[in-house]
Amino acid sequence: MRMKFGIHLPQSGPAASADAISGVAKHAEDLGFSDVWVSDHIVLPRGAAYPPSSYILEPLVALTWAAAATERIGLGTTVLVLPLRPPVLLAKMLGSIDIMSGGRLTVGAASGWLKEEFDALGVPFEERGARTDETIDLMRQCWENDPIDAVGTATGVKLVAMRAKPQPDRRIPIWIGGHSEAAFRRAIRVGDGWHGAFQSPEKTFAMTARLRREKPEPAFTLSMRASWDALRDDASHILRELDQFMEAGIQHIVAEPIQRDRDSWLRCGDAFAKIFEPVM
Repeated sequence: MRMKFGIHLPQSGPAASADAISGVAKHAEDLGFSDVWVSDHIVLPRGAAYPPSSYILEPLVALTWAAAATERIGLGTTVLVLPLRPPVLLAKMLGSIDIMSGGRLTVGAASGWLKEEFDALGVPFEERGARTDETIDLMRQCWENDPIDAVGTATGVKLVAMRAKPQPDRRIPIWIGGHSEAAFRRAIRVGDGWHGAFQSPEKTFAMTARLRREKPEPAFTLSMRASWDALRDDASHILRELDQFMEAGIQHIVAEPIQRDRDSWLRCGDAFAKIFEPVM
């Protein structure tokens, strides 16, 4: 089995800068990584335990910057909190990234978990599940239908004989993130894949077994974001967990360095490429 490997871009904390994002994205492309990834937080409460930094570049802007610096490497969100954004505007932004990058986008998407962030943006936290489901449906309609006729009861969207050109000339993959029962049902129902995060291989086995029972087709991608850093973690530890993830059926891994500057991030990419080379 050939595994696909992505790497998270230096989007937050001291390492985050325009030069770091473009440099790491181009370097990852040269090293043969499958894709580069960004995370999504807009505002955070002071003193929040996670994420570790409130200095976070907006994900779609950062991803566009990476797309412009590269030619072939895939682009992904791990994960975009769908209910925080207007669905039609989000469809236009994501569709534009995919078109302008030559069809390289994968949308990792979820409903979110940080209530304070929802409050700050004026989005009812208790409605996030319904808004997520509706946003996925509305984005698909914006990307695939012409004209568009749709009404969103959760999001308040009303589209009557509307057009949203240009439209992507392919189906943009949407991988559903999350480990809740609702997330698994959403992935099975409307996802092109599932994108887990920071789960142990032991816990992953049960999750992937359940998903594969419902979605046996190989095109339904099973992906995991791993808290590995090739300059911090022993290569044998990474390879041991990688073998276990592969046994669990994971087809794609996103590694997330913890380095604090651009040059260290680049060296971490080099180290990952050496570790992953036998199965890339």
